[in-house]
Amino acid sequence: MKLVSVVVLLLAPMLTSCYPPVLPKDCSDINNNPDTQTSGVYTIYPIRSTYAIQVYCDMNSEGGRWTVFQTRMDGTVNFYRGWDQYKTGFGNPAGEYWLGLENIYQLTRNRKSELLVQMEDFEGNKAFARYSSFFIDAECDGYKLTVSGFFNGGAGDSMSYFNGMKFSTFDRDQDSSGGNCARSFLGAFWYNNCQTTNPNGVYLWGADSTIPNPGVDWSSWKGYNYSLKIISMMIRPLV
Repeated sequence: MKLVSVVVLLLAPMLTSCYPPVLPKDCSDINNNPDTQTSGVYTIYPIRSTYAIQVYCDMNSEGGRWTVFQTRMDGTVNFYRGWDQYKTGFGNPAGEYWLGLENIYQLTRNRKSELLVQMEDFEGNKAFARYSSFFIDAECDGYKLTVSGFFNGGAGDSMSYFNGMKFSTFDRDQDSSGGNCARSFLGAFWYNNCQTTNPNGVYLWGADSTIPNPGVDWSSWKGYNYSLKIISMMIRPLV
């Protein structure tokens, strides 16, 4: 009897290694576990098992399962950065951060995904915009954006204007204007000619027209000269 017990103990690692754990690719996968169905920071593996990143998972809004790829809330992180940092990501997922264009690409390349944009002004009013289709192309195509299927949650549509646009930073101008929108609006985004929202712009405090349009605005809700208190952009795969 003792010999059988010893053999089982010795073989246990080999037996369990035949069934490797399923690593979550996004927050939708994490939500499948009853122990991780609360909003918070989790580790996901969007590319492969050796590549882990931390993200904020919103498990409450509009049915939950959202992987947050951008958040502004207090101005503690500088978002006026170059291409390389927007490619890899920066900030803290427990606060303000940008997940990274390459990570967003990997999350949307093989899964049909939707987009939710939530926002709040300095008076406590809240609104959202939702899009039933969202994905970006690879870096060789400038991380070109495809977004459609707008649903109004009170914020209006300030995102469809960027459909088909490549991502632009102050050191990689890929917009359709004659100038450099990222430099003009002190941010980085899928600028067109130039913007109807500037979520990665300068964090200001409410209405401010001192400098035209550099703030964190969503024009169809609060106009160009109102910088939002909070904005979060998040994705999840369509079921």
